[in-house]
Amino acid sequence: MNKRQDYINNEETTLLNSISAFKRDLSNKTIKNYIKNGMVMVNNKTITNSSLLVHKGDIIEISYSKKIMPNYNLEILYEDDYLIAINKPCGLLSISNDKEKNITAYRMVSDYVKKNSHNKYIFVVHRLDQDTSGILLFSKNEKIRDKMQDNWNTVVKKRGYMAIVDGIMKGNGTIHTYLRENRGQFVYSSRDNHGKEAITHYSVIKSNNNYSLIQVFIDTGRRNQIRVHLSEKGYPIVGDKKYKCKTNPIKRLCLHANILEFIHPVSKKLIHIESNMPDEMKKIIK
Repeated sequence: MNKRQDYINNEETTLLNSISAFKRDLSNKTIKNYIKNGMVMVNNKTITNSSLLVHKGDIIEISYSKKIMPNYNLEILYEDDYLIAINKPCGLLSISNDKEKNITAYRMVSDYVKKNSHNKYIFVVHRLDQDTSGILLFSKNEKIRDKMQDNWNTVVKKRGYMAIVDGIMKGNGTIHTYLRENRGQFVYSSRDNHGKEAITHYSVIKSNNNYSLIQVFIDTGRRNQIRVHLSEKGYPIVGDKKYKCKTNPIKRLCLHANILEFIHPVSKKLIHIESNMPDEMKKIIK
């Protein structure tokens, strides 16, 4: 197989359908993986959305030899000599795992810091799920990272998320359970209160005929906590197939980390960071 193939698209269709017609030897699952992993470019721009509408005359390129760094814009929300916070896009890993070594927020921030300061390393203070967008905090100093992580529940004053859920939700409340995880990495609330304590506060901002927009604040940062709690309450997050949501109108998980407030480990000042909800989420909750 050639390391790279490009062709001119001849009809208006989705990127997935276009590649499927051009590469009949590839399954749709394989094509989706290529797109998701940044191996496909349209008109010299890396695309990670298989549902993107491509037009007649668009030049589509597939790279088999290496993953291409997507054209994510690094949006910096806060930066000083010790910390840097970015607005992580949906689909971008916080840090590499066994399957993905290149396309990560960590790498992008590391490259930026090396080019713009004397720092040679950065350190992840906390993480977001790959499919969750929003505020992600890094440290430019290992000791600062350790100091924040060791005192996380004391240092962090607010950790908020915007979520769009399936259904007409009302009011506000608190969900308090103990979470466990099975061998398939599926998280659930235990009936016997054995597991990791998880506390989620929510308040409904508005609803339309199909969905509800809610503001969430968490006291604990457990794996998949918000997703599990809202699903078990009967209102799964839109796009969350893993936790029983059947709708996915914008091809993403509708969960966005929009508020992070903490005591600065050096200045001791209260730092408040906010990130606006992505435009694609706004469209479905008008």
